[in-house]
Amino acid sequence: MSEAGKIKLEPIEHEFDEHDEVPEKKNDKQRVELRKIKTEETLKKVATTKFMDEEGDETLVDDSKLLEVLVEQAADSSQPEIQLNAVTAVRKMLSTSPDSYLDPFINLGILPSLVNCLGGNNCDTLQLEAVWALTNVAAGTSEQTLAVVECGAVPKLIALLASPHEALCEQAVWALGNIVGDGPKCRGYAISEGLLGPLFNLIHPGVSITFLRNITWVISNLCRCNDPALPQESVAEILPTLNLLIDHSDKTVLVNTVWALSYLSNGRNDQIQMVIDSGVLPKPVSFLSHHDPKMQIAAVRAVGNIVTGTDEQTQVVIDCGALGHFVNLLTHQNEKICQEAIWLLSNVTAGNGAQVQAVLDAGLIPLIQSHLDKGTFQTQKEAAWTVTNILASGTKEQVLHVISCDIVQPLCNLLCCGEPDILRIVLDGINNMLKTIGGRWANGKEVERVCCLIEECGGLDKIESLQTNENLDIYKKAYDIIENYFSEDIDEDQKLVPETTVEEMFEFGPNDAAGPQGGFNF
Repeated sequence: MSEAGKIKLEPIEHEFDEHDEVPEKKNDKQRVELRKIKTEETLKKVATTKFMDEEGDETLVDDSKLLEVLVEQAADSSQPEIQLNAVTAVRKMLSTSPDSYLDPFINLGILPSLVNCLGGNNCDTLQLEAVWALTNVAAGTSEQTLAVVECGAVPKLIALLASPHEALCEQAVWALGNIVGDGPKCRGYAISEGLLGPLFNLIHPGVSITFLRNITWVISNLCRCNDPALPQESVAEILPTLNLLIDHSDKTVLVNTVWALSYLSNGRNDQIQMVIDSGVLPKPVSFLSHHDPKMQIAAVRAVGNIVTGTDEQTQVVIDCGALGHFVNLLTHQNEKICQEAIWLLSNVTAGNGAQVQAVLDAGLIPLIQSHLDKGTFQTQKEAAWTVTNILASGTKEQVLHVISCDIVQPLCNLLCCGEPDILRIVLDGINNMLKTIGGRWANGKEVERVCCLIEECGGLDKIESLQTNENLDIYKKAYDIIENYFSEDIDEDQKLVPETTVEEMFEFGPNDAAGPQGGFNF
């Protein structure tokens, strides 16, 4: 199929479990306690709070007064101990009750004080508490994250990546991850401030595994958004690091890395080519059979995004042996993995004839038929795309093979779904199927027998009912099928054709089950 005529599909929207995809932002609920920091008792969420005033006396004040005092004390560098206690209290309150305290603290002007605490002349404990507080602010809404950026936090956070104190350095990485995860605007600004080099310098053999997991999470956030896409020079700088991380033994590091690759390949064809040229592709392909479903979902998405590119890019995936993993993927107990796998195949079957044949030769059509028949509606839709792509561009032999795998009835069943897009592709599939196997005037029995299959499974009644559909496009497609293949004045003898099963229609020899290469005997 020519590039101009290819139907390449974008990744479908899914409601993944919260752990399926890498989170954009992380707050203290997802936190692994930093080394060298003692576990501290959280503040109770009450209307009054005890704290030490400047004279050392315990005083009871309400929340609003407390916030004002803490903001004042956090800004006062002339009294380091009081400043540290205030910043620590702010951090605790933002950690335990961010919804209650984020906006009030921002409105009182806490952010400039926290950013000032990041300066190199301050003690590392004060810096850590300030970064920690900023991390939780940046984990909030886009407006709250932008407020952190506008206070000048990013350059100082990047500078802290060179700190000799790993706990401080790791917290700065976390804060930057929340900032770049907010979207392309904050990401672009962080990159322009020189984030990539210092971040990648943190990856070395001696780095702790918890720290490395956070670093790879930040890298995945850097790659995430493709509207607009990352500049090519940034992609070129990131890919060697991903090539290094893809060989790591830690599962979390690997999952983050594969998601990063999936984000990079979810874009323009030239960016897909950069991923291919980096040589990293065989690893995600091998992860299609990984024992962990989280890894498989990430790998299917990464490989699937590659095959949304050109036929040549799709062929690279096939040449890596990807189709050999699909029997396991299509029989997986996790429905989301099956759904993603069929979405991937729908883009392979939108390719050229050899690529369609590769799917048939892999023995995947019966498994796709099973999902078309009994899968969830989302999976059925992906299976319908996969099948109708073959019906649209396949050879007569390929189309006959697909028909022989009992796809007619489940395909026709989708004519009751009510979704215009699905109705269109199914009607197009039926029309292309009949057209490809010879047309109404072919003087062959194949098209008549397929018409019988459509009628016997109730498909004809459904097509006829769609002639009253309020959608003009659907009405025309249904009308054309009836007019061209089922009109009584074209062939009154159709009623005399005996009922025909698929088994009677397509007789395979004992060695022909894998596909049409061995030929068909009618």
